[in-house]
Amino acid sequence: METLRLLAVFAHPDDESMGMGGTLAKYAAEGVETYLVCATRGERGWAGGEGTHPGLRELGQLRARELEDAARVLGIKEFCFLDYLDGEVAFAPYAEIIGKIASCIRRIKPQAVVTFPPDGNYGHPDHIAIGQFATAAIIRAADANYKTVDASSPHCVSKLYYMVDTESFVNLISPLLGDMSFRVGDEIRGEFPWKDWMATTRVETLAYCKTAWRAIQCHKSQLATLGALAEMPEDAAVSALAMQGTFYRAFSLVNGGMQTETDLFAGLR
Repeated sequence: METLRLLAVFAHPDDESMGMGGTLAKYAAEGVETYLVCATRGERGWAGGEGTHPGLRELGQLRARELEDAARVLGIKEFCFLDYLDGEVAFAPYAEIIGKIASCIRRIKPQAVVTFPPDGNYGHPDHIAIGQFATAAIIRAADANYKTVDASSPHCVSKLYYMVDTESFVNLISPLLGDMSFRVGDEIRGEFPWKDWMATTRVETLAYCKTAWRAIQCHKSQLATLGALAEMPEDAAVSALAMQGTFYRAFSLVNGGMQTETDLFAGLR
């Protein structure tokens, strides 16, 4: 059977561990090749006190090292940065960033791609933008008339998934995380959970959530953003993480129907 490959396309270091660490660890342990494309180095994601930000370059270097450690824990085969600035992904030259992601898709040749849903999970502009760019790149990567700078050959992704937070998960962790709202221009945004029935796919990750928790711990600069969750005993944290692994199948060329999937590669095995 052809080697199975899973590509995650996210905005910041820690998205992979905090969002779907258990899923990535599970597939890596099963022999699936897992890959990550990260749009930024998280240069503005400082969780320390005001006036203590080490600077964009320094924080970006720190978070890149944290991601390297987390990727090793999760068994990610390869990750790369697109080299856009944290907080500015939505303003990236659209043809350029789509071309970069399309080149990655053509080189890696994943059957399944995971990215952020249209709401970016909680309205983060970088999350929304990278989800849109990744979706466009899948179309470009399959188009034989589209030319990338590396002259790579077309590749057709079989399945696209959005990583979603369901009501059950959000109701569990919200009291631990506290107020997740933040301002974007004149708007106040925050978590808007998906109804449980909207998740088309539920991957069982409990056996791999200790690995996911170790990967999260690698992102030391971001642990303060987890509130009380970061201070929980490992077993309690693992139980919470096991409620992740929920996805929305945006499209599939190999299966369909109303039955809830338990595998991102359903229809490909």
